[in-house]
Parts: sequence; structure tokens; C-alpha cells
Amino acid sequence: MENSTTSVFSTLAEAIDRAVSRYTGSNPQSARQYERAVQVMPGGNTRSVLFYGPFPLAIAHGEGCRLWDADGHEYIDFIAEFTAGLYGHSNPVIREAIDRALDAGINLSGHNLLESELARLICDRFPAVDSVRFTNSGTEANLMAISAARVHTRRDKVIVFAGGYHGGVLTFAQGNSPVNVPHDLLIANYNDLASAQDLFESHPDEVAAVVVEPMQGAAGCICGETDFLAGLRELASKYGALLIFDEVMTSRLAPGGLQEALEIRPDLTTLGKYIGGGMSFGAFGGRASIMDQFDPRKPGATPHAGTFNNNVLSMAAGAAGLSRLYTADVAREMNARGDRLREQLNAICVERNVPLQFTGRGSLMNLQAGRHAIRSVKDLLPEGNSVKDLFFFHMVEHGIYLARRGFIVLSMPITEKEIGRLLSAFDTFVERYAGVLV
Repeated sequence: MENSTTSVFSTLAEAIDRAVSRYTGSNPQSARQYERAVQVMPGGNTRSVLFYGPFPLAIAHGEGCRLWDADGHEYIDFIAEFTAGLYGHSNPVIREAIDRALDAGINLSGHNLLESELARLICDRFPAVDSVRFTNSGTEANLMAISAARVHTRRDKVIVFAGGYHGGVLTFAQGNSPVNVPHDLLIANYNDLASAQDLFESHPDEVAAVVVEPMQGAAGCICGETDFLAGLRELASKYGALLIFDEVMTSRLAPGGLQEALEIRPDLTTLGKYIGGGMSFGAFGGRASIMDQFDPRKPGATPHAGTFNNNVLSMAAGAAGLSRLYTADVAREMNARGDRLREQLNAICVERNVPLQFTGRGSLMNLQAGRHAIRSVKDLLPEGNSVKDLFFFHMVEHGIYLARRGFIVLSMPITEKEIGRLLSAFDTFVERYAGVLV
């Protein structure tokens, strides 16, 4: 192995090749598992974000904030199921709630005792949510919120933003994806209020909703500027459209979601990820005057089906997590810890004089190339993907598991000890590869 404190690489590509070679040699069981998976699944994969070449690690089990792969390597989990694993692996409170639900029967074929409990916790937690309905994922939640806006406004056009991700069939990383649902979509530029205003002015009586993440997560933790998001609130109100905040990922960033921290009240909010306690979950809710269209007691009510919308495992785990674990104080403390971590990582970049930075907010952050302001996906540098590749393989080699795209997520079991390990591994990364990061 190369000396970890000395760069011996002539190019970034060479450094990546050597890192991949070490990775391949260290993970034969993961390689074999991947070979078996390829025989029965396209590319051995059923969730695109989890794939990376030459083959992904096969994770065997987890406990607390740690994971073990098929080859027995131990990692600190700094991806936490892409924000859904807030409580870590097999939290005893969550486990107890699931066990109780299992003892009472899984598929109860009717209203159950848990769904209204979780609904009350969500309405109390998010002031803009007067009432809520459940789905199986954040993707479904966004689809239903858009449908609710279209029915409510009797309009069809929907404004979204380049780089946005609202689920597997509402993704705009590179424009309108071929797998997207065929809504009448208008794509504006993130943190560019004028681009959204132009679309409203071009379609003054046609826009049903503006769908926006207050921080674009999948794009690389690009924070929405307060003036931009507040301006969208004003534009939506002016033109009779609804403002939908996609807080599937960002609801963890403050006790009442990022909307609470920004003091912006959307018409509809979509939720998912950690709120299901680690189970499959999604939800959408908002003003009663909008949500009342789903009241089945009313003639012509908007339909909303889903066999597992109120499944008892998600309801039980979600209610236990919100009521007993992720309290307002815990949310504030964990996001303050994340802000400190991001500041420490960025301080290393400055001290080492490398053109890297970590964007994000609170417990979510992402490595990016360059030290310039990143306001939208247009500001991301092309070489950033290669830098993130090298970063990923280095961190795995040092027992840190995160997303290939440089995405880092805190979970509740993470302590200062684990954060110290991450900082040390990153400092080693910068020192080892400084010569090819410029």
C-alpha cells in the first residue's frame, strides 16, 4: 500500500485505479455476491443509487451506527440509509414497537389503532400540516401532493427545478428524465427566482403548484436561499398556485422541518424517510381546505388508494420514533453537531489549501469540488465526480461507509468518537492525495 501521508500519483485517474484495485482485492465475498445477483437482476441491482463499480459492498448486518459487510469488515455508517436510518440499526425503542405490532397482527384489513397516533404526532410537529395522509414512500407522497394541487386549483402545469429529486419518477438531475410521470412540467433554475417568475408570467392561469426542496439533497446538499424560497411563497400566492415543500429528506433538519427554521409556510408538505422509523413510509399533508378533498364522506372525494398506506409496522415504528426518540431537543442537538462537523471538514480544506468543500446544513452534507459558491447544479464542477470516487474508496478503506456521491448523513447513535474517526480519515485523504486534488 502507498504511504498514506505521501502522494505518489501522477494523475487523479491513476489514484482512483489504485484505490479500486485495493478495494477489489479486499472484498472477494462482496464480489461473489454481486456475481450471483447479476444472474437474476439487471446489473445485480434493484435500487440504482446503491450501485457503484467495480461492484458494491454486500452489507451483511448492522448494529447501532455500525455495519459489517460480507467479508467481515466493520464500518461506521455515515449514510444512514440515505437519511431514513435516523435511529440507527435495531434501536431498542423501535424494535419494541415493531414487536408489539407484530404480536397484534400485521395486515388488519381495516383502520387500526396506530395510524391516528402517528398522524397526530406529525400534525403537532409540522405547523403547516393541518391533516395528513400516508403513502408507502416519498415518491408516492409527492405524486399525491401534485395530484391534490391539480384537483384543488383545476390547473395542470407544475413548476419544478433543475437538480431536483422528488422520487424515482420525479427526478430532474439532467432535465426531464425518461422515467418521469407525464405531468405538464416546467423546469426553472434553483435559487433563481427570476426563472420561476418568468414561468408564472408565461403561464399566468395554468400553474397548479411549485414543488421545491428547501435544500436539494440528491443534487449535493445545495441549500435553498431564504429570499428564493420566500419569493416562491409570494409568487405562488400571487398566481393562485400551491407551494409544495418536499421535506422528505429535510424534515429532520429542525424540529418542525426546514420550513420551521426558514419561517416559510407551504400549502402542502411531503414527508418520508426517517419518519417511518426505518420502515417503508411516506406522507403528504397541509391546509385543511386542500386536504379535505380526500374526505371519503364527501360526494366526489378525490380517491387515494394503497394497500400498505397504514401498515402497522410503519405506523408503530414512526409513532415510537417521533414521540420517544427524535424529540425537538434531540433534533436541535444533532443538527448543531452536524453543523460543527461540516465546519471542521471545511476548516481542513482551508488549512490544507485543497479545492474542496462540504455543502449542506445540519446533519446532512456533501463533498464538492472547488471553493466557489454552489447555488445550483450549474455550479458543480465536472471533475467533482472523480474526486468523489476517490474520496469514497479512501473512506471505505478507512472503515467509513458513505454514499459514492460524497453524501454524509448523521444518525442518532453517532457520537463525537465516530465524528473524530471521520475527521481523521478525511484529513488523511487530503494529505495523501493533495497532489492530484488541485
